[in-house]
Amino acid sequence: MHLVYPAVLSALLFCTGLYGVLARRNAILVLMSVELMLNAVNLNLVAFDVWLSKAAAETLHSGQALTLFTIAIAAAEIGIGLAIVLAVYRNRGSSDIDRLRDSAEGPDDSTNDGTDGDGTGDGTDGDAATAPAAGKTEATA
Repeated sequence: MHLVYPAVLSALLFCTGLYGVLARRNAILVLMSVELMLNAVNLNLVAFDVWLSKAAAETLHSGQALTLFTIAIAAAEIGIGLAIVLAVYRNRGSSDIDRLRDSAEGPDDSTNDGTDGDGTGDGTDGDAATAPAAGKTEATA
């Protein structure tokens, strides 16, 4: 068996998983992409273990043993990850990562000195178009 075939397949799987982690916004799809990346690493471990066992007379098959540990850790990770995603979905009604990040961040309190952006403290920010809107929010609150 040539080492090139599983190595190329592993690289393609890893790149597909990396694209899924970076491009997807659904938390379950991100977890699936992480699993795809872990499986690519497992394929590499087994392929190199088989390739090195042909070169050495005494083999310990440490790559295959490490793969079993990786599979066990990945199973625990996906179990805990799915439990967290389900709990967040029940509480917030969405598993969209961007929406979850936006709802986790509070209002910007960096300029909490009692003044607005223009320094007057009148609730208008220096813009005449927002002055009636600011008055409406204060009246309804």
